[in-house]
Amino acid sequence: MKRPRAISPPSISATAKPPLSPPATPILKQKLHRTGKPIWFPLKLTQTELTLPLTFPTGQTFRWKQTGAIQYSGSIGPHLVSLRQRPGDDTVSYCVHCSNSPKSAELALLDFLNAEISLTELWSDFSEKDPRFGELANHLRGARVLRQDPLECLIQFLCSSNNNIARITKMVDFVSSLGVHLGEIDGIEFHQFPSLDRLSKVSEQEFRKAGFGYRAKYITGTVSALQAKPGGGDEWLLSLRKMDLQDAVAALCTLPGVGPKVAACIALFALGQHSAIPVDTHVWQIATRYLMPELAGTKLTLKLCSRVAEAFVSKYGEYAGWAQTLLFIAELPAQKTLLQSLSQPIQPEKSAERKGNEALT
Repeated sequence: MKRPRAISPPSISATAKPPLSPPATPILKQKLHRTGKPIWFPLKLTQTELTLPLTFPTGQTFRWKQTGAIQYSGSIGPHLVSLRQRPGDDTVSYCVHCSNSPKSAELALLDFLNAEISLTELWSDFSEKDPRFGELANHLRGARVLRQDPLECLIQFLCSSNNNIARITKMVDFVSSLGVHLGEIDGIEFHQFPSLDRLSKVSEQEFRKAGFGYRAKYITGTVSALQAKPGGGDEWLLSLRKMDLQDAVAALCTLPGVGPKVAACIALFALGQHSAIPVDTHVWQIATRYLMPELAGTKLTLKLCSRVAEAFVSKYGEYAGWAQTLLFIAELPAQKTLLQSLSQPIQPEKSAERKGNEALT
């Protein structure tokens, strides 16, 4: 499965399914507080620690929308929030549009942003290990890895299978519309992500009618599998945060439609498994260009996926997934022009080259 690109997505073909619209299953209501005029508060993160355009439209999540020049909005549980940056201002501000507790919204937002992790310290460590990373980091500061709700992340990446950004977004919008309506920002409707119980009320046929294709059976199958977990699917998913990476990935791969790549995405973007490396053809190209040049031109296999992940962890350590995310962002069309002068590959270490040659013989 190719990792979806976050820039210039291809449009849905004329033969695609009709526009997505949610089934008429009733939606449960909950009491939420909606604010009036937006009130902005400074966030405990500067632009060095969080740059919105390098974090949200990069394929980690498909639920956050651009609602201003440098403003992105989305829901975190029952909280509808916006994040904003202004040119020439180093601060990042946030606004709570809807919540059952503004203080809880702030705490949920900081958790969602992995705010306790210092990018400055990580980037310094990575730059010592990799001179090219240091050059990239000078231009791409503030690219954070998110910590999403596991169910929300899981369903999004089931939608991403062999898909493009435009169609993934439509599918995710359809799923989101099944949840509690939280409000409207800049003409865009926002919803709380639906619960497992709510998702279970949508049939495979309804998902297929909405244009999900073969992914419909994976979503309904995964929902059923999660509901059958002792203690409930939400608790089971959260328990994966306490497992070793390999065990968490293996557990995720027991769900319908989840392979190693999707499992690694969920592990990195939702489970706090910071060394997870989602390997697809794009990451493979990065690896063979800068970390494993002796394998350039080799066809990517499941075994080589493991070697790529090991190469990233060997190079960058326990937060290798964060390094891989920045290297991936640097390959997006919007950033490549800026980084043309930094495209010279790093010379491979002799030990790495020797190991690679031994594995090929």
